[in-house]
Amino acid sequence: MFHIPQNSFYAMVAVIGLLVFSSLAGVVLAIIRPEKDYRELHQRTKSWWWMISILFICIAVGKNTTIILFAFISFLALKEFFSIVPTRQADRRVVFWAYACIPIQYYFANIGFYGLFIVFIPVWIFLLLPMRMVVLGETKGFIRSAGIMHWAVMLTVFCLSHIAYLLVLPVKNREAGAMGLIIFLIFATEFNDVSQYVWGKLFGKRKIIPAVSPNKTWAGFLGGVITVTTAAAFVGPMLTPLPWEQSLLAGLIISIAGFIGDVVVSAIKRDLEIKDSGSLIPGHGGILDRLDSLIFTSPVFFHYLYYMAY
Repeated sequence: MFHIPQNSFYAMVAVIGLLVFSSLAGVVLAIIRPEKDYRELHQRTKSWWWMISILFICIAVGKNTTIILFAFISFLALKEFFSIVPTRQADRRVVFWAYACIPIQYYFANIGFYGLFIVFIPVWIFLLLPMRMVVLGETKGFIRSAGIMHWAVMLTVFCLSHIAYLLVLPVKNREAGAMGLIIFLIFATEFNDVSQYVWGKLFGKRKIIPAVSPNKTWAGFLGGVITVTTAAAFVGPMLTPLPWEQSLLAGLIISIAGFIGDVVVSAIKRDLEIKDSGSLIPGHGGILDRLDSLIFTSPVFFHYLYYMAY
């Protein structure tokens, strides 16, 4: 408890330093340009302070606390998903089983039972949910409803639970520990979002998928990819068991997967004709708005790491 390996500690200090810089930048901007409204920037920075503080405290306390945190995040994400996607009245009894799979999936992660962890939701829950729907006897809208149920559980529970499993992998970089893997994944994912936004604002002209996400440009995407892969090559060997070449490839995979996750969730919101998935996080929207990239990067990074190092 409260034992933080050296490299992970340095990474956490660096992240806190970035938050301090962002907070000071917001104050300075408000003084220099008082005519502009920086409330959203302040809200976003304040929310990041809360999110990072909770994450770092849980990581410092220990494995079980961190796994419970991500299980709770999966619960909130699944609840938010069901709140924005219309479901049938009859499916309320089926939704219970979707929620029930959260503690089971994270239990398998906690004990390192890889065999069941990797098939429990894609196989057993995939088969259980439609079976329960059939028992209810409601066939109208059956295919659409089954797709929503499966999609919701896969995104919010199965994909995110890969973060928890990182904590039970054998430690091969003792200077970073298991927490180094989580810090690297989340840092690379969020840094990718920020980098793509900045490069897009500075040089973005040509749109990638204007019908889905009008603000996404080729300059933003490529700038983010180059920035994150370069940063990953330096940071990866400090926080993971990957050498710089494999860390660079990990950064490339994370940046591409993060972009895909972002636009996929954007497509869901456009289909539902909503701007944000919720209002849980001030300045960011809903929890799905904040997790969109991480939902895709988590399983992709996990299986790449598992193949390369384990």
